[in-house]
Amino acid sequence: MLARGTTLAPSFAHSLACKTELQNRLFTALSAMFGREVPLYDKALRVNMVCNTRVCALMSQLHIGFTIDQSDLERASGERHGAIRIGRADEYHWMGRLFACFAMEPHCFYDMTAIGAKSQPVIATAFRSRHRPEHRVFTSLLMTDYFDADTRARIETLLAQRETFSPRAKELIERSERDDGLSPDDAQALINECTQHIFKWTGRARDFALYNQLCAHGFKIAADIACFQSHHLNHLTPNTLCMDLYTAAIKHCLGEVDAHWFRARTMRALTALVARADHDFMKLHFKHVPLEEIALYRAGVVTNAQIAQCADELVAEFSLPEFALSELDHAGCKESTEGPSADTAIFLRQDAYKALTEPVQFTEADGAVIDATHTARFGEIEERGYACTPKGRAAYDACLAQTELLGAAPGTTDERMADEAESAAFEARYADEFAAFEKSLPGLIAQRFVYARYVATDAGIAAKERGAVDSIDLPTLIAQGFVAYEGLRYEDFLPVSAAGIFASNLNQYGTKSSAAEKPTYSQSQLEAVLGRRIIDATLIYAAMEAQSKLDTFTQLGVIEMLSDEECSQLQRVAASS
Repeated sequence: MLARGTTLAPSFAHSLACKTELQNRLFTALSAMFGREVPLYDKALRVNMVCNTRVCALMSQLHIGFTIDQSDLERASGERHGAIRIGRADEYHWMGRLFACFAMEPHCFYDMTAIGAKSQPVIATAFRSRHRPEHRVFTSLLMTDYFDADTRARIETLLAQRETFSPRAKELIERSERDDGLSPDDAQALINECTQHIFKWTGRARDFALYNQLCAHGFKIAADIACFQSHHLNHLTPNTLCMDLYTAAIKHCLGEVDAHWFRARTMRALTALVARADHDFMKLHFKHVPLEEIALYRAGVVTNAQIAQCADELVAEFSLPEFALSELDHAGCKESTEGPSADTAIFLRQDAYKALTEPVQFTEADGAVIDATHTARFGEIEERGYACTPKGRAAYDACLAQTELLGAAPGTTDERMADEAESAAFEARYADEFAAFEKSLPGLIAQRFVYARYVATDAGIAAKERGAVDSIDLPTLIAQGFVAYEGLRYEDFLPVSAAGIFASNLNQYGTKSSAAEKPTYSQSQLEAVLGRRIIDATLIYAAMEAQSKLDTFTQLGVIEMLSDEECSQLQRVAASS
């Protein structure tokens, strides 16, 4: 008999593949899959890599001591999220179990049916790791009771006929649950199931009449979900270090703007970037670099002449044949970026080239085959900022509502290239609407608009040993060099921004329920489908900040300076996640 506390089969446990590493491998495999399926996506990745390489070169001039190797650059430029749309509750349940094999848990509930004119017939959560996530998948579930009884019945009948998880995939998922992981061979087999079946685009669909009916009534997302024989990856989203540079570059490569416009926009974007790229910018965008290393960077200078040289070199590089994306089939880019203004580093900014029209083949119930086209998959890009507190979120929502009064951003047409000065004027007006937000991280923290993480420095711990730490005021401790800090990166999604991406890609604004009475949806409904609790990400951010304060004050020997009420409050928040 085993003694109490004895662990079974340690050698077996050690042979299991690391779930977080599997997550990285999954996204690498999905990127390769999506690049093969959508050549424009693969090209857009290269455009982003060129832009990020140039940004890093400028950062190495601005922050003496900063260097980045190719692997870290690729990691900083890699896919941060993907999206998939699911048709049935049992399929969604299996998706949740699948993501658990990759250490990804459901975070936040998104009711996309309740965002006004941008509403869509889906509810969602995002699967990601709980702490310091690199990847996430926004996973939507079609709500069939959003539709009238006849349409609902047709959708449900069609969805009932498909099988999206193979017996092999289910076997591997169950094995991972039983053994708390998979062997390297089984892990690779599960990744293969993902790229060869679960996330793969097939272009095979059914019920052409239902497809046309849904599209004609504005339910293009429902058509994308219900009428295909399997669900598929809708998009992947790499990370850019300068959204405004990337969007200018992709528009130029797609032939929407000329070299003169692109150069002017690049000059403006890089000038603004250099002005705001302080140490806190480096902490936000280069998570692989330790805080203490960033603190040692010396201040450099980037001159206007150097920015102009960079712009000229980008114009020359993107004139090469490999960046002639205009020769590929495309539908152009969104008119404007979703999210806050460029100088307000909160939440996330998102943009995209519009969904592509791709060939599909419908097989009807009588065996007839119909060749058609479908528009759904697009190429998104993101730049993440700081996670906002509830107070910051309320301020953001108020600012965003004001931007709706500005009207549409100046676009481009085949007949007239967009005027860069006109674009600059619109962006300035847009930025004015976010004046309520301080533009530095210390300012945002002082407003209690964003979350931060604190850590005692070596100097602070040494000062504690000398009895020289006599304050719990964090700004004072930071100024003394006793505490380092970083803003917590936002790891989740904004429903209104996601809906804006949907709308621009589908050439429609939103939908209205056709049910006799519009249903309402709750987080508990989706939790019942998943069979587990959905994590409130706001509690995670707050807990990380609170725990870091407790740890910092303890390390500096000043925890006793907190009142009992202050200490208890921090402890409650730290334990709330």
